[in-house]
Amino acid sequence: MAVPASQMWTVALYIIKQRLLRRKRCPLVLMLEPLFRCNLSCAGCGKVQYPAQILKKSLSLEACLGAVEECTAPVVSIAGGEPLLHPEIDKLVQAVVERRKYTYLCTNGILLKEKLEQGLFKPSKYLSISVHMDGLREEHDESVCRNGVYDKAAEGIQEAVGRGFRVTTNTTLYDSASPLRLREFFDAMSDLGVEGMMVSPGYSYSKARDQEHFLRHEKTTRLFSEVLSGKKKRWRFNQSPLFLQFLMGKRDYECTPWGNPTFNIFGWQRPCYLLQEGYAESFRDLMENTRWESYGKQSGNPKCRDCMVHCGFEATAVNETFNSWKGFKDTVVATLSGKL
Repeated sequence: MAVPASQMWTVALYIIKQRLLRRKRCPLVLMLEPLFRCNLSCAGCGKVQYPAQILKKSLSLEACLGAVEECTAPVVSIAGGEPLLHPEIDKLVQAVVERRKYTYLCTNGILLKEKLEQGLFKPSKYLSISVHMDGLREEHDESVCRNGVYDKAAEGIQEAVGRGFRVTTNTTLYDSASPLRLREFFDAMSDLGVEGMMVSPGYSYSKARDQEHFLRHEKTTRLFSEVLSGKKKRWRFNQSPLFLQFLMGKRDYECTPWGNPTFNIFGWQRPCYLLQEGYAESFRDLMENTRWESYGKQSGNPKCRDCMVHCGFEATAVNETFNSWKGFKDTVVATLSGKL
């Protein structure tokens, strides 16, 4: 696995502290969306379909940092939209890094090389540039509905790696994904020198134009089992190995929706990054007044039936690692052996 030891240690100490404080629910990753505006219009995206007056809005630097302080999660994912379009993205990234939060700057890569050449960011162990890559050139360009984006993103990755940045990729898979092509894709990303890869099945956002190609539970486990069985040692994933085993159907997890709370221009999104069922005025309100029992597979909520997305289940896997000896042992064995 490719999660840095310092990051794993920070998360472990955080979880132990939350247990000692007897906090039943604690966030691991803040999903911070400073804007929904993007320079792409992907068919599977649930953000860019908002009306123009919403897409023109963005959170202020003060509002973003207020959410970081309020949430206290050790990891912050700055997403969107395309965060590189935010007028103060350099100041935001610097401020979050200075707070020693492990920061993932998510981008489609189109503007990455340009922004790096402008010197907007500095390499840090706390900063990872996470580039959206949904497969090899043909699959990726089809996914983002524009030709040439794969090459542009790959060029940005090479620039970032060459400048000494931590670089990861994030990949969303749909029901048309080919196991063979995905294995070739993992080889290609490894060749580019990325620190680690993140993969997740897609979720059927209600606002997404394409509602036909999202993965269902059975097909998700079949796909990931075919792709990750016999995983090559050179493939490094910036994820919990227990979560990857869950995607392969080797583990049965319940969702932890509060593990990755989302803050955006509307406020704290209930109940999670994927579902939009109202907003809370504060993080405390989100934690204390959301009807968490109404979500997850055990709730019987049809919207949660087929979901296996990382923002709901990665926190479950991480919690198992640090809340049970068996989970810890299984994580260590998978990490050291490189086998799933």
